[in-house]
Amino acid sequence: MRRRFRLTLRARLTLVYGGLFIAGGVLLLMLTYSMVERGIPDEQQIVQGMQSNSESAAPPVPGDSLGATQDFKILVTGEVWAEALDTISNEGPQALLLVSLGTIAIGWFAAGRMLRPLQRITDTAAEIAESPAADKGLHRRIKISGPRDELRELSETFNRMLERLDQSFDGQRTFISNASHELRTPLTVTRALLEVAVHRQDASADVRLLGETLLEVNSRHERLIEGLLLLMRSDRELAERAYVDLSDVAEYVVAQTPSGEVTVTADCEEAPARGEPVLLERLAQNLVENAIRYNTVEHGWVTVTTCRDGDLAVLEVANSGPVVPAFEVEGLFEPFRRFGTERLATASKGAGLGLSIVRAVAKAHGGEATAAARPDGGLVVTVRLPAAGD
Repeated sequence: MRRRFRLTLRARLTLVYGGLFIAGGVLLLMLTYSMVERGIPDEQQIVQGMQSNSESAAPPVPGDSLGATQDFKILVTGEVWAEALDTISNEGPQALLLVSLGTIAIGWFAAGRMLRPLQRITDTAAEIAESPAADKGLHRRIKISGPRDELRELSETFNRMLERLDQSFDGQRTFISNASHELRTPLTVTRALLEVAVHRQDASADVRLLGETLLEVNSRHERLIEGLLLLMRSDRELAERAYVDLSDVAEYVVAQTPSGEVTVTADCEEAPARGEPVLLERLAQNLVENAIRYNTVEHGWVTVTTCRDGDLAVLEVANSGPVVPAFEVEGLFEPFRRFGTERLATASKGAGLGLSIVRAVAKAHGGEATAAARPDGGLVVTVRLPAAGD
């Protein structure tokens, strides 16, 4: 579908200025022509004027040219007015055209100056929207100057909105960080006590079974807290970036991740990128672990591939599994959301943060993470990051 050509606001304002001026100039030119045309005396008036002048005038004195001059003025009046009409009709449009061009040029610069605060607002909003981290750029403010008009009020309102958003993001990060750290200590103590109780020599079978179950629940809570911390960290702007080959990361993760009865294969080509190695390793680990964890079919498999596609470094993880409806795929990237369950973190399987962390890490590196459902079941999750220069 072809995009319709649309003029900018500056161009439309300029056209409005120029159109109004041209319309007013044409109307003024027509009124002037009409007024001049109605003021021209006809031939009968000229004759009557000549007769009245000759009857009332004194006999001419030899050498006196006053009477002759008056007669000459009356006689040439029609020709002078006719020439004036010709001048208005011929040279008037040319003058109007030249003045209109100058007015349009002045209107172009005037519109640009008037819209300059609006352009600053647009540039600031674009910088914030294009930032890889969610909170990057919220500290920016629009420099306000000039009279207190509608554009200045808009700038002040936009600055207040940015300030509120910045405070909201700061409060969210502080809350998650404090809550996660506060919860880590009691969970660590609980795990230590459970391990002591389970490994006691006089512990009964029921106590050991209960202890192992509680240790699994405690371990899941620890993973949830680590995921929240990692999700908060990945939403921030990366301060330092290092050279990382996604093929090395993927091969290492595949070798270190237990797969059970699921067959995991890696077909990795060079895929250089720049980023934080720890976060990229966690990204790959989450993808592989999710692909194995939700691979509930018999003879399940997982394939991990990396390659370079132009200016992008690509990591793709595909797996077998249950059929996922296409409308469910995008929701899997939401926190605490898993296929086939409500938006709650239950005690089964993972914490529901795997793909959320993957997408957050990809965005922090200036890339994207997408997923597509396989017709035979399972998913294909693709991560595209800007490739590192040679």
